[in-house]
Amino acid sequence: MNDISDNAALPAPAAAPREAAAPRPDAAGLHQSLAVAALGVVYGDIGTSPLYTIRQCFDGIETVTTPRVFGVLSLIAWSLTLVVTVKYVIVLMRADNRGEGGILALMVLALRATLRGSNRWVLWAGLFGAALFYGDGVLTPAISVLSAVEGLEVKTPELAPFVIPLTLILLVVLFIAQRRGTGRVGGLFGPIIIVWFIVIGFLGLREILRHPTIMWALNPYYGIELIRQDPGAGFVLLGAVVLAVTGAEALYADMGHFGRGPIRRAWLRFVFPALLLNYFGQGALLLANPEAIQNPFYRLAPDWAVLPLVVLASTATVIASQAVISGAFSLTHQAVQLGFLPRMNVRHTSEHERGQVYVPAINNWLLLAVAITVLGFRSSDALGAAYGIAVTGTMTVTTILAFTHLRRGAHWALWRLIPLFALFLVVDLSFFGANLLKIGEGGWYPLAIAVALYAMMMTWIWGRSKLTRQRASGAMPLDMLIASLRPDRPSRVPGTAIYMTAQVNNVPAALLHNMKHNKVLHERTVLMTVQTADVPRMPEADRLEIRHLDQNFHTVRIRYGFAEEPDIPRALALCRIGGFRFNLMDTSFFVGREKIVANRRSRWSLPFKRLFVLLSDLALDATEFFRIPVNRVVELGGQVEI
Repeated sequence: MNDISDNAALPAPAAAPREAAAPRPDAAGLHQSLAVAALGVVYGDIGTSPLYTIRQCFDGIETVTTPRVFGVLSLIAWSLTLVVTVKYVIVLMRADNRGEGGILALMVLALRATLRGSNRWVLWAGLFGAALFYGDGVLTPAISVLSAVEGLEVKTPELAPFVIPLTLILLVVLFIAQRRGTGRVGGLFGPIIIVWFIVIGFLGLREILRHPTIMWALNPYYGIELIRQDPGAGFVLLGAVVLAVTGAEALYADMGHFGRGPIRRAWLRFVFPALLLNYFGQGALLLANPEAIQNPFYRLAPDWAVLPLVVLASTATVIASQAVISGAFSLTHQAVQLGFLPRMNVRHTSEHERGQVYVPAINNWLLLAVAITVLGFRSSDALGAAYGIAVTGTMTVTTILAFTHLRRGAHWALWRLIPLFALFLVVDLSFFGANLLKIGEGGWYPLAIAVALYAMMMTWIWGRSKLTRQRASGAMPLDMLIASLRPDRPSRVPGTAIYMTAQVNNVPAALLHNMKHNKVLHERTVLMTVQTADVPRMPEADRLEIRHLDQNFHTVRIRYGFAEEPDIPRALALCRIGGFRFNLMDTSFFVGREKIVANRRSRWSLPFKRLFVLLSDLALDATEFFRIPVNRVVELGGQVEI
């Protein structure tokens, strides 16, 4: 394991750096293309919920009654209004970390707003919410694509054996396409999703015009009355209603990909109205033909249009999966930079939007997990029981973290916060509690995924912190080494040596090894560290901190935001502005490489130690991660016990 970056545990609060305005060519055209791409990436998930939500709300109900239809539609309409429109689009998008969204960006804001000694709960809650998001990332592609392809059974029951194979083929194509980048994928998917929302809105409107009285279901009275008449059954019903708002958390996580404006405009002007029209159209159809409950979405279409609608829905659900996949990429990138996950290969895929990233390892693992999920559950109805618990858990954690940040960090008044967030929390906890009832029916599955990932992140943080303490306890202060040097001892050789280390105030092990074995020092010695700040992007003016010491020793701190990718050669080029020049052909990078082994002194911690060793072995090589020229690297190290 290489000890280079100082991001072992919590991100250090950064002094507010100066904002750097990035030049963007053709701003109007760029905003328009981002809005189209946002439709393709952000709203695919929530936009395909009509495929299965109404059907799940009537699962196990023998008779379709008017009060239940009105009550279900009222609950769906007001869930979309309160959870998506008010909570996420209006309120939470104000709780962004300099344009970056998602639960980890929000967690960093909450950490910054709380006292250092009392913010551990924020870290634990944020990481568990992030782990739940990964569980959602596995289930969303599976249930979305399955529910669409199952439309083949509506048209031709004999095609049922082909549902699973076709679903897997579509998913493989989707994950292979990820390497093209979020922006390009969104640009391809955006026009298709526009057609999708137009079609589902038209199908719903067509049925509403036949039965316009269904619009009375917009009255919240019907939803409240349905729950009041049978609180037990109403509570269970909420576990299905929540399917209508799945995708809201991905919407927030993808804010860094496209920006706040395009996402808000697309929801309020286009997506929200189309969804309401389709849901109410399905309700109107059920009032006229209760037998359509077998698949009310496809029954909205004329018989001749079912097969084309299946094709469009299958394409749309493949796109729907893009929201959580791109959200998982963003989440992983942030977690790696903050020191919550091992280093991974992260590729930036856009010249204009720095938040658009692709993580090959996560893409491959998600594909494997999604395929196993499809083969294990085999139907969208079975997945419906498992779906929702991860989403609602993440939503609940997000509400708590947002309240902490807006109160302590943004200093919102309590008279504004308490009524608003009390309502959010009641809704979130109701949805989460209703989904807890499904643990035995499949809800255990996303929880198991979340627990495994949470254990991985906590183990990585614990192991990095333990190693940092071990190194610090036996390290020699740099000032002491400089004071002990003599003009003729040790010998100085021409050139520059850059020692990558986590603590520039202490002598790195690689430097001691070089002096011990080679008995030389370079003419110019630089101790360099890479630090991750608690802001998404660091302006170039605040990127570097250079100190010049005696005996031609120097220290360089390079700061990056948690949404950026480290680039050592580019940072060295920036040093020239301060008059500190480097010739790469005359510079050697010394990197400490340690083999970590787990001691057996404490049996209770042995599994965590072994997991940490495994994660360390899987971590991307520091030379590649920091883009250090491989032909200029010297690795020195040894073995360390943990």
